[in-house]
Amino acid sequence: MNRIKEVLEEKGIKQKWLAEKLGKSYNMVNSYTQNRQQPRVEILFEIARILDVEAKELLTEIKKIKTPAKLS
Repeated sequence: MNRIKEVLEEKGIKQKWLAEKLGKSYNMVNSYTQNRQQPRVEILFEIARILDVEAKELLTEIKKIKTPAKLS
C-alpha cells in the first residue's frame, strides 16, 4: 500500500500533473494512487522527488502518537 493519493491531496496536486512530470499516463498514475499497482522503486523515488517528500512518507501511514494519560 502507498500514500501517493493522500500526499497529492495534502499538497493540492492533481494526478494529471504528476503523470506529466513522471512522463507516465494518467491511467498509470491513477493505478498507483488507487493501489491497484505499486510503482517500481525507481519510480517511487522519482515521485518522492517531484512531490518533495521522503520516499518512506509515500509508503507508511502517519500514525498519531497518543500521549498516555498521567497516572495519579
